[in-house]
Order: sequence, then C-alpha cells, then structure tokens
Amino acid sequence: MTADALRTSSTRASSAAASGGDDRATARALEAVLMVADEPQSLLSLAAAVQRPMSEVRRAVVDLVADFDGVDGTPRRGFELREVGGGWRFYVREELDPVVRDFVLTENPSRLSQAALETLAVIAYKQPITRSSIAQIRAVNVDSVVRTLVGRGLVTESSTDPETGAITYETTDLLLTHLGIASLDELPLISPLLSDGSGGFDDVI
Repeated sequence: MTADALRTSSTRASSAAASGGDDRATARALEAVLMVADEPQSLLSLAAAVQRPMSEVRRAVVDLVADFDGVDGTPRRGFELREVGGGWRFYVREELDPVVRDFVLTENPSRLSQAALETLAVIAYKQPITRSSIAQIRAVNVDSVVRTLVGRGLVTESSTDPETGAITYETTDLLLTHLGIASLDELPLISPLLSDGSGGFDDVI
C-alpha cells in the first residue's frame, strides 16, 4: 500500500471513529431529553434540543431503539423507546405494566390530593382530553398531577389529538371500581358547569 493510500485509509478511519463518537454523544443527549419529556418528541424537536443534524439524530434514535430492545445482544430493557403520534417517548413495556401498577399502588397508598381529585374530575367529564386542555380549565400546570393519576391506574393515555399530536387521556375501569359505579353515565350531571372553567373549579367539586 502506498503512502497516499495509507494516509487516505487513516483519514477515513479517523472520520468514522469521530462520527461514531458524535453519534454516541448524541444518543446520550437524547436519552437525557427523553427521560424528562412528558409528550412524544418529533425528530425535529429532538434535533433542536440537542443541537445536532436531523440525520444524526435519526441514526441515534434507531440505535437507541435497537439497544433497548436487545437487538445486538444487549440486555432487553424494561422500557422501550416508542414512536407515538409522530414523536418518540419512553414507555414501560406492556408486559411489565402489572408490575409497575402494583408497585405504584403499594408505594403510594395515600389518598389523592385535592388537586389530583379536581384534575381527575375534569378528565372524567371531558375525556378524551389533552393535558393542555386540562390546564386551561384548571388554570394551573397539571403535568405532575396527571402523571400521578396515570401511575395510580386511574387515568390512561387513550389516543393522540389529530391536529396537535398531543396525547389525550381518559379514565380507567379502576376508577369506576373505586367509585362503585358501572359506567361514567352514573356520574353527577355537573359537566355543563365545566364549559370553560372561567369560574374556577372549587365551587363545583
């Protein structure tokens, strides 16, 4: 091999190594962002968050999915990176839902807070409903409260809004069991009072 060929080969190897390093750094950054994301994140929003090219972010996401799924001999994780509604988000694997539900119910036996009860009522009467719509009705941030209700098994993600791609939420059969009713039709008829939430929520709950 000539000196020129050796230099070319060395340059290519260095570029490949640098590219691999960049991809790994990008993958770590994406993990950090996705760990705290409450809604599915599009490739565009992820690229903006980590300030990397779309092509690099797309490769990193594909690598993360394969890594978590154990495709290349890595341990299959208890969570997965799933594409939902045009975006990416971490989810517990479906087969482990009972384990997580039992843990949450065991570790958090306390009664729901007033804020959680009010948010649960909004979801029950307005479902399916997005978090932003709940926040508009209650005039407060509801992210942590909704996560609590999902963790308790009282609320679940039902679909995505066709216009915004935001996740919508609805109540579960577990709520009916706790309330001792067969269907949501048996709830008190207060939904007309919740048309816009402008008068506050305390007066009707």
